[in-house]
Amino acid sequence: MTVPKADADTKRVLQGLAHGNASVRLRAALAVGTRPAPQCVEPLIERCATEPEFSVREMLTWALTRHPSALTVPGLVGELRSTRAQARSQALHTLSKIGDRRAWPAITRALLTDADDEVARSAWRAAVVLVPEGEQAALATVLATQLGRGDRGTRLSLGRALVALGEVITPALRAAMTDPDPRVRAHAVATRRLRHDPDAGFEYSIEEARRVVALGGTGQEA
Repeated sequence: MTVPKADADTKRVLQGLAHGNASVRLRAALAVGTRPAPQCVEPLIERCATEPEFSVREMLTWALTRHPSALTVPGLVGELRSTRAQARSQALHTLSKIGDRRAWPAITRALLTDADDEVARSAWRAAVVLVPEGEQAALATVLATQLGRGDRGTRLSLGRALVALGEVITPALRAAMTDPDPRVRAHAVATRRLRHDPDAGFEYSIEEARRVVALGGTGQEA
């Protein structure tokens, strides 16, 4: 039986997603996003879990955002249970770009505290986008448990996520400023200063916070 031209073209493009050349994969993802088709959703999601190139992953995410969220969100939510860290991270990233709050129940505490920094960072960003009205304070409390975690990039991601929640973060930051761990205290102080003076920059804020903590202060007077 002759395959309809549209189906043959789609099959050819989808095969390009697994090509050995990253440029070919990038063009294939662009083509899928330019001409969305329901049968492309599952292959796009599957490729997100294994694609090694950042630029291609971003194009895969863009292609998924071009499809109806009713088709993409269920599959992406399913990926959040994957044992593969990249699958979880990229699914969270894509859900944050889609912005469909029906995905919110899938943003669990386990993901927000995931041992993999990239997964956790993606979960923080997705949570801030998807959190329903009235649940920001509870989210801030969970995010505050991660203060002091990771390298500069991880701390900056968490600081930005907390700042994006607004005034509701104040009680959680105040509590963290008295934490026995100086890394937690410094991160909390830096995040508070970043909220009040975004132009100061996170690097300046964290260094100032470290000085405050080293001198025995909490930064609550700042």
